[in-house]
Amino acid sequence: MARRPLPRILTDSAPLARMANSTSLARSRELARTAADGASDVFHPLIVIGRGLRRLGAAGRGRWLETPRESRGPMAFFVGACVLVMFLVPYGPLLALIAVMGAGAWAGRERTPVETGPGEAERERLTALYEALVPYFSAEGDTGLLYTHGGDWERAFTEYAFDESGRIERLQLKYPAYFTDGEDQARVRIEQVLYAKAGRGREYHFGWDELTNQLTLTALGALPADIGAQRFVTSPGETVLGFTDPDAVQRTLPVTAGEETRDAPPVVWRTGQRATEPHLLVLGQPGTGATTLLRSIAVQALQDGDVLIVDGGGTGEYGALAGRRGVLGVESGLAGALAALEWASHETERRLIAANRARQAGRPAPEDTRRPLWIIADRPTALAHVAVAEGREDPQQWLQVPLRHGRAALVTVVVADQFESAELLSDPVRAHTKARVVLGPATAEEVRAVLGAPPHTTPTAHVPPGRGYARLGSAPVLRLQVPATPDPLDDATGQPLREAVLALLPERTIPADDGGAGDETGTAHETVTADGAGAAEPVVGGEPEGATGSADAGRPVNLRKSTPPDPAEAAEAETAEPTGAAEAPEPAGRPAPADASSDAGAPDDTAEPVGAGARVRTVEDGASRAVNGSPGTVRAEG
Repeated sequence: MARRPLPRILTDSAPLARMANSTSLARSRELARTAADGASDVFHPLIVIGRGLRRLGAAGRGRWLETPRESRGPMAFFVGACVLVMFLVPYGPLLALIAVMGAGAWAGRERTPVETGPGEAERERLTALYEALVPYFSAEGDTGLLYTHGGDWERAFTEYAFDESGRIERLQLKYPAYFTDGEDQARVRIEQVLYAKAGRGREYHFGWDELTNQLTLTALGALPADIGAQRFVTSPGETVLGFTDPDAVQRTLPVTAGEETRDAPPVVWRTGQRATEPHLLVLGQPGTGATTLLRSIAVQALQDGDVLIVDGGGTGEYGALAGRRGVLGVESGLAGALAALEWASHETERRLIAANRARQAGRPAPEDTRRPLWIIADRPTALAHVAVAEGREDPQQWLQVPLRHGRAALVTVVVADQFESAELLSDPVRAHTKARVVLGPATAEEVRAVLGAPPHTTPTAHVPPGRGYARLGSAPVLRLQVPATPDPLDDATGQPLREAVLALLPERTIPADDGGAGDETGTAHETVTADGAGAAEPVVGGEPEGATGSADAGRPVNLRKSTPPDPAEAAEAETAEPTGAAEAPEPAGRPAPADASSDAGAPDDTAEPVGAGARVRTVEDGASRAVNGSPGTVRAEG
């Protein structure tokens, strides 16, 4: 039986296409869409409330399922009691309905999704960092597979944070227990990889936790360099070397930076008889702030002590300190440095002898032995070259006694030099300077060679002046920023900093017209003797020694350089008691008179030179006597 053909209206698509494209149908679609949008706007509150009630119901059902079976009965009883009380309270059902609607509206509101995970670029950075650590944290036979090529970095990186530019700001990772985290070389390799992958040009801190096998990398900000010279709030015997990170020390000091006053974490160096690191060594490149640090230490030491400065570089950086109260001398020449350091060595011995005698007699130590004495030597190796050329002794040999016995005698030695000349430092300087500072750009190996331990941060290539690392004895290595203490006599120094430094300096005790300003190189003030032979008399200290004073750091002292006397005359002067004018007390506040006895030709007994064949006037039991400056004579009389 043959099939009948379908009607044309069902086989031909042209009528259907005409109906779909008709204007009436398009208008109907537009009206339907408009009605739907209007209905959604009108019923939007109901939609939100319904969505919220659905979420609350799901949360309540989940809470009911999480409740243990033995606790479901009391919970149902409590809910039923609440419903009963609600119906008994006037307007209770209405208030309950309003509360339910409000809770549903709050729970059903549209929330903007918060991205909790890293972005695509951050994921790529973490993946690259993970792959770079695989060769160092993986080993054959490792079943944990914490680090493997193509592995999951989320298992290894427990915490991570990025800054606004997309660079890693903080990263905490786990490493296998078999990794040799106790070896410095193994740590350095990991730190180099992290430094390269996290982004160069910044300084990172690495915190190794051997107990939990975790490493925390933190990007450090630059230390504030706007803190200048000022009076710091410290106790006697405390010196502020600079400032460090807030989490590195447990102390803060109020400081003024510009017009702002804030608390800053200091690096405090303690000196004195109970100090474990009584002496300091500073090393750095030229122009990195070593002289600035020594000047800052000298300004702080002048508050309650005396300072003797040896400027081996001869640049005159300490000219502003010459002639001020408490400054025993500022020497930049070889002869002056030898004389000053020799006196400091004898003064240390004298203090030890006086303190020992007082203890044996059951008396407190003399007053002149309890005033701190600071010996600041800037680039002493430069003077060593001059001494070798002239065939004279190295000035560093006179630092041996203050370094060995300075803590008991309240004598502190501060030495600063450059990396190129560090090998020329004497063995006592290297052995007895337990407090160390490295300034300027330096590699981890250089920092380790000076401080005895590598830094926990990555050294940067470009640092501001006064920036470096410090380590006090066996304490951890700290980042350091030295307070700005420029030379106030330098034309390049700004007016605010110049006034700040000058305000901290003690008053002058030598008038400027008498040479109190010092010469261009910052040497001690000199006056030519009457015979015109060129012998100089450096006035060390603000006031000359009186009849009741002693050649110590507790009272200002006169050191006089002159031509060595004849040995026979020196021996005769040693055996003879000073009489006449030599026993008369000198007027206070006036320098010792120069040797004007040209006709006699004998050396002046009232101000003998310190050095070879030199003498220093001392006082013992109220009687003046002349003591030879040579080490042998001092030991014999002690």
